[in-house]
Amino acid sequence: MSIWNFAGRWGAPAPEFAVTMGEGNTPLVRSTTIGRVLGLENLWFKYEGGNPTGSYKDRFAAAAVAHLRAMGKSACLGTSSGNTGAALAAYCARGGLSCHLAIVEGAPESKLRQMRAYGAHLHRIQDFGKSPAVNEAVMTGLRELAQELDAGFEVSAFVHSPLGMAGVKTLGYEIADALAGDPFVVFSPTGGGGLTLAVARAVAESGGTGRVNCVQPAGNDTIATALWTGSNRAVAVESTTTISGLQVGSVLDGHDVIAACRQQGGTGYTVADDVVLDWQARLAREEGIFCEPACAVSMAGVAAALEAGELDPSENIVCLITGVGFKDEQSLAKMAGTKPTSLLPTFADFSAAVRAAL
Repeated sequence: MSIWNFAGRWGAPAPEFAVTMGEGNTPLVRSTTIGRVLGLENLWFKYEGGNPTGSYKDRFAAAAVAHLRAMGKSACLGTSSGNTGAALAAYCARGGLSCHLAIVEGAPESKLRQMRAYGAHLHRIQDFGKSPAVNEAVMTGLRELAQELDAGFEVSAFVHSPLGMAGVKTLGYEIADALAGDPFVVFSPTGGGGLTLAVARAVAESGGTGRVNCVQPAGNDTIATALWTGSNRAVAVESTTTISGLQVGSVLDGHDVIAACRQQGGTGYTVADDVVLDWQARLAREEGIFCEPACAVSMAGVAAALEAGELDPSENIVCLITGVGFKDEQSLAKMAGTKPTSLLPTFADFSAAVRAAL
């Protein structure tokens, strides 16, 4: 199964233009430990790390590249802080398109290696991802260059790539279908807002009783506080968060996120980077959920909502776990340590070490 099982819902082009590797249909995993510790009866993790390139962005890339093929494009221009680039690079390779990416300055090298492995052409741009002025200049320039070269222009935001982002809505369809008939609340990690908007729209279209909350690192608070305080407008910021993938200081889909979430009764939360990294480690050690830091933003949001007394402990609570832990080697080193694994002379030494640890 893939997002093409929802082709009628997201407006897929003709099947002959499909580019798929089985993306989507990811598991909704019930918490075994953290939910019990927090007093939450129905805590769930929507685990997107099992997608072909390791993140939910494969839903976007599959839809985007299919539409580019339908339009007869032979090249794709885009931007990325990591996961979008990997997904576009992979699906362009599979679909026979060349892929050229403007990379945010702070993108982890591990993510860039994955893009290069698929044959994408990468270039970092100074202050891209940090400065709203630079972000705007890059987006404007890319769109103009794509038009000049008759290439595709794909950025994982509805404001730039609505056809590609339609594929991301399948994530929301899957949650709504799995929890049909039961109230639920989704906590969505948010940078520019595309994922949160896609899931909110899909939940609304599915007709269920779900709502979506927007969770952002405090150092990239373009949407969450505005949503919390009742404002209708997102704001551009100088992004200072260290959480890879959420360093998006531009508004992008922010205004629409506020409208969509508020209409369902959702709100916004901001969380500190160090709290996010703590939850990343807890998810691995207490749940076996191995994710990159951006995913743990959702769990940090759950904790913030619970502390504020804004969660019903019996409600279905869904955390979006958007990418696998191998995506960010720096955070993995912090979580697991860098000390080399010991080399023991004999099995007797191993036995003694195990006995000492138990």
